[in-house]
Amino acid sequence: MRLPDKGTPQDAIIESMRERKKADADWRGARTWSLVYPAGEEVDELLRAANEVYLYENALNPFRFPSIRAMEDDVVSMTVDLLHADSEAGGAMTSGGTESILMGVKTARERARAEKGIERGKILVPHSAHPAFAKAAMYLDLEHVQIPLDDDYRADVAAARRLATDDTVLIAGSAPNYPFGVVDPIPDLAGLAAERGISFHTDACLGGFMLPFYERLGAPVPPFDFRVEGVTTISADVHKYGYCTKGASVISHRNASTLHSHQLFMYDKWPGGLYGSFAMAGARPAAPIAAAWAVMHYLGVEGYTRLAQVVRGTTERLQAGIAAIPELQVWGEPSMSVFSFGSNEIDIGAVGDVMDDRGWHLDRQTGPDALHLMVSPAHEKVAESFLDDLREAVATHGPSRGRKARYS
Repeated sequence: MRLPDKGTPQDAIIESMRERKKADADWRGARTWSLVYPAGEEVDELLRAANEVYLYENALNPFRFPSIRAMEDDVVSMTVDLLHADSEAGGAMTSGGTESILMGVKTARERARAEKGIERGKILVPHSAHPAFAKAAMYLDLEHVQIPLDDDYRADVAAARRLATDDTVLIAGSAPNYPFGVVDPIPDLAGLAAERGISFHTDACLGGFMLPFYERLGAPVPPFDFRVEGVTTISADVHKYGYCTKGASVISHRNASTLHSHQLFMYDKWPGGLYGSFAMAGARPAAPIAAAWAVMHYLGVEGYTRLAQVVRGTTERLQAGIAAIPELQVWGEPSMSVFSFGSNEIDIGAVGDVMDDRGWHLDRQTGPDALHLMVSPAHEKVAESFLDDLREAVATHGPSRGRKARYS
């Protein structure tokens, strides 16, 4: 496509965009189970308004736009408080979980260089950890080593102990992991890291804005945050269960000194003056920062707890409904609203194809084969219709392929 010779009228442009959008997944109808986390029309309206107020500003320069910097500071402060950090903590906002993880890995690499002289080390992460760790290792010239999983789909601590070496710069665990929704044994992994003077990162991109409120509801939440000795950094996405628009995440440091000495990039060897950035991006959109600040103030503890209760109840209904279908089972013991299910008897991929035909959008997984769900508040209204369709899909699934139930 070439740039048009003449401009196109606004009405025609908007109409074209709306027409194109008809092919997209229907997240407003709660037909998707990932990517978007709708929290209701009132939250949507607030997010639209907050984005509009800061649509054009650039978060690169806090001296020109001090209001943006102040909002970012507030978002970080509220997030580290949720994660039970003390007054020594610090952090920064990024564009999403991948960038937060990358900055956590970068911080660990720089710390290992400064304290141990390790020029090219390795990171040790569970097999179920997000691919952002592999991406960070590739970008930062580190070796990416995977910790195998136990039968409960959590990182094998004994294997991690064998794999940790003198050139390990980071050990990580998930809270929870994306494939199965289980929380890795963070105290054991972080304890191993602390013993060896290694940085430890908890990837709470999914759980950072849900697990604290599950805990308030009395649910059993495995230890994962700064209350765990040895945890040095945590990633938490505001644009997931913080219900902000994309892209907004927080990378938190137990000690703000690591933020400034190992994450911050500073450069003045050019004619343009001092350049500094806490994240990969230079120019950054201000709108996600403003939206995060707005929705966190709008919901508060009461609002987030209320939404967590809705999500928890819906998740329990879905898991019970799936368990009641003899051919299906949920893999592992998920800690919150993210889980996958499969079968030892039937072809779960064929079941997914039938669900696709009925307008549901379920992610596919392997090792074991599974369909994946991330439950949002909007799914409360469609849980029963989803289960009705799932029961019919199983009844018409096609030939059995004897799928293996466990990862090995």
